Amino acid sequence: MILSETDFRFRGHALGFVHDNACRRRYRLAAEGGGRLVDDQVFAEAIARVAAANDGQKITVFEILTAVTFLLFAEHPAEAAIIEVGLGGRFDATNVIARPAVSVIMPVSMDHEAYLGDRVELIAAEKAGIIKPGCPVVIGAQESETALQVLIDTAERLDCPTFVYGQDFLAFEENGRMVYQDEDGLMDLPPPRLPGRHQFANAAAAIAAIKAAGFEISHRATEKAMGSVAWPGRMQKLTQGRLTELAPKGADIWLDGGHNPGAGLVIAEALAEQEEKHPRPLFLISGMINTKDQSGYFRAFKGLARHVYTVPVSLSDAGVPNDELALRAGEAGLSAEPVSSVASALMLLRDTWDGPPPRILIGGSLYLAGAVLAENGTPPT
Repeated sequence: MILSETDFRFRGHALGFVHDNACRRRYRLAAEGGGRLVDDQVFAEAIARVAAANDGQKITVFEILTAVTFLLFAEHPAEAAIIEVGLGGRFDATNVIARPAVSVIMPVSMDHEAYLGDRVELIAAEKAGIIKPGCPVVIGAQESETALQVLIDTAERLDCPTFVYGQDFLAFEENGRMVYQDEDGLMDLPPPRLPGRHQFANAAAAIAAIKAAGFEISHRATEKAMGSVAWPGRMQKLTQGRLTELAPKGADIWLDGGHNPGAGLVIAEALAEQEEKHPRPLFLISGMINTKDQSGYFRAFKGLARHVYTVPVSLSDAGVPNDELALRAGEAGLSAEPVSSVASALMLLRDTWDGPPPRILIGGSLYLAGAVLAENGTPPT
């Protein structure tokens, strides 16, 4: 999202965006001030044109939406298009660009094992499918050395200019600021507006990607991006709305759609930072789908979360029943109970908690995040 907050006219299709009933919120077209969501009418017409071109052939929803992406982007000019892969990379519907300006691979962790493999190096090999011969590659911070080596080996085999976090570029905190460093020198920047220490590495990868793609980026533009970046459903603080009014008075409410063990770790780390600065009891309201490692996600919060309320995920047929999800949280060492909805969880906490204003994390699924933003009356704009 930092990429789209620079001064460039970017158009972005974020397939990993929060899921709700308005698919158009996955598409942001070039416009002054960071872009705009595609209009309903334009989006509907694009879907109709794709359906007509498909002529009744077998096709998935994801493939339809990807075709809509390229149609919209072709008809709405911009200096650059940002396209987020849906699942994996090698066989993903988005992976049809022969010579991308840059391919960016962010931290690889265990996810979608049924499709991508049961070892992180196998998943990395699938992600590496977006690396194209001779095209620049930016590799973000990797927890797994094995995954990192797979990515580097692929880039070297395809003779790609390669920029690796921690080797060719990096970012670190100094005196409350973010310092970005690469072969061109240092940039002293404000910290990213997004909470969490991991956002420093994410911001660094975004800056490296812009430069690797051949754009010049000014210090002023980078500072502006750090201060204005927003990512709905990712450590998003909810300060107002219909659901927030149901919470205990003074509650600190966060929403994050992260849904695998790797995401759980960085979310827990971000919340632990909050705890160090402003101690509050932490409660989770969680919903997940059945393709995810639920216990692995919850284990990151052991010793940090006081209690978990598990809820259904209404926007997906793959949602884990709330009573089963409570068992998975229990297996991870957390106190948990099933409730019927996020609203019910907030009201139950409000009526039963008599301690200081709590910190609440609503998360575990992008489908849940989308539903919460819609129900709260604060959808992405």
